[in-house]
Amino acid sequence: MNEKQPIKIFNGKIITPEKIIDGGTILIQSNRIEAISNGDIEVANCIEIDAQGKYISPGFIDIHIHGGGGYDFMDGNEEAFLKIAETHAKFGTTAMLPTTLTSTKEAMLQILGVYESANRNNVKGAQFLGMHLEGPYIAMSQKGAQDPRYIRDPLPEEYEEILSKFSCIKRWSAAPELKGAIEFGKYIKSKGVLPAVAHTDAIYEEVVKAFDNGYTLATHLYSAMSTVTRRNSFRFAGVVESAYIIDEMDVEIIADGVHLPAPLLKLVYKIKGADRTALITDAIRPAGTNVSESILGSMEDGLKVIIEDGVAKLPDRSSFAGSIATADRLVRSMITLAEIPLEDAVKMISATPARILGVQNKKGSLSVGKDADILIFDGTITISMTMINGNIVYQNK
Repeated sequence: MNEKQPIKIFNGKIITPEKIIDGGTILIQSNRIEAISNGDIEVANCIEIDAQGKYISPGFIDIHIHGGGGYDFMDGNEEAFLKIAETHAKFGTTAMLPTTLTSTKEAMLQILGVYESANRNNVKGAQFLGMHLEGPYIAMSQKGAQDPRYIRDPLPEEYEEILSKFSCIKRWSAAPELKGAIEFGKYIKSKGVLPAVAHTDAIYEEVVKAFDNGYTLATHLYSAMSTVTRRNSFRFAGVVESAYIIDEMDVEIIADGVHLPAPLLKLVYKIKGADRTALITDAIRPAGTNVSESILGSMEDGLKVIIEDGVAKLPDRSSFAGSIATADRLVRSMITLAEIPLEDAVKMISATPARILGVQNKKGSLSVGKDADILIFDGTITISMTMINGNIVYQNK
């Protein structure tokens, strides 16, 4: 496709930050949104795309994702990065934060080293917005499916070395109650990295201190984190309650309908709202496939998982081991299970994650001047077109 040739998407219901424009038109020029109209826009010599009355939506932004299509970022090679990006683009993801698992420092450095070349060669999949490191600084008691062999407290000589070598890290999830975790949060925040509360047994007082020192996001709310506990008969609020009490704290949820049932999806929406809640897949290797068994993490050193009930589990069924969701499923679940408006469900996987990552000036909504990351889908959120930076990477007519 000639990037200089204008593209016109017409005859659709455009989901804008203000309202849904029925029968609207979007004009794209040089990979960006040039104009939005509630009627036709006459343009000579343009590529025309008929939305056929379907929704025209901003692309979905997944800020926590491990894999898909049979690949995991922990594979540590460029093919894995590219195949995961291509797989999820088919389901509406136009941008993502590739996410690691708890591992050795050597494995982290290997994966981070692959990022730049993968990013340069990623022309057919969801755009990479930087890396998200999940662990290894997490609580053993809330490890979930993370490998306990590599869990450790924050080590300044380790994280300072990693950050000195790679500028692609945009987010790092850790347990704030660990020894050195507050200093870790302050340090990475000073380097432009978002600290997030994750896999943690922290109580309210510890979360408040963490929030004041940069931990402004709660990683997969309810999953691998403390709620109300009793110690010597006294009750203590956990991370879940803290996230609700601290108005300015953002949360992300795995809205696959399995990790959180409908009542909890409704509760998160009721308290935090669409402006403070991001939908994430937390998808692992089998997302976008039909396998019954898979591996969490790298093929050489990962953990075996089974797929049933629409989710990945440890073989003994003691814990979920990541989701197999794609982004379209998240939006569908919020509409059908949480019973929220389509516009809010879309905001939770576009504008809100864009704001959390600080890229809201370029991405996250259909607005003039922003990147042309655009989807077309029907009322069941079945994707018929994915466009990234004005280039169509997926089409299902």
